[in-house]
Amino acid sequence: MPMRTRAAALAFLSAVTLAAVTSLAGPAGAAPATGAVPGAKAAAPRFLAASQLPPHPSSAWTAGPVTDGFPAELAYCLGEEGVPAHDYRHRVFHTDLDTGAVQATVVTGSAAQGKALAALIDRRIRSCADRIERSDPETEAEGRFYGSLPVEEGARVHGLHTATSWGATDIHLLSVGRDGRTVTVVSWGQMGDFGDAPVAAFRKTTARAVGKLY
Repeated sequence: MPMRTRAAALAFLSAVTLAAVTSLAGPAGAAPATGAVPGAKAAAPRFLAASQLPPHPSSAWTAGPVTDGFPAELAYCLGEEGVPAHDYRHRVFHTDLDTGAVQATVVTGSAAQGKALAALIDRRIRSCADRIERSDPETEAEGRFYGSLPVEEGARVHGLHTATSWGATDIHLLSVGRDGRTVTVVSWGQMGDFGDAPVAAFRKTTARAVGKLY
């Protein structure tokens, strides 16, 4: 499993994941930007490199290929009703231990659509803890907001901790940012709690992710 969290800790999310992947990876494509030259193809947004993720104390990061579609690794938080279908692309990262990460990026049809999508994803992240607790009474979840970043059109950083009745505990950091009509989401996760989260390093990763969009 790319996110390398314990299967038991996230087992209650499997149904949400399957439903979300079906709805999120829809075929609807992004419209061309207003004023684009006919026949011209915009450069694809660049993705994070493994070296740009928060350093792991004992294991190097490995980056997977950039792949079409919405990643299942984000459905634990952005699932259920899903977000509007676009032509998402994503890259999954992992270490040799229990830490994983994923970045998803989408080019929408306009800056207004990008702004609306980024705001929707941010709301989904902020409501993630409540939705997890509603879906599984055996799990306690807490979300935290780690502030905004003044990069391009802005980015917002959040934390999410889950603890199950059988003792599994996991920590995730999530962010969403935008450059014009392009939106990116980054998630990092491992076993642990808020004290184990590399917030400062993840904020730098988020700024790099948004800065690489164009």
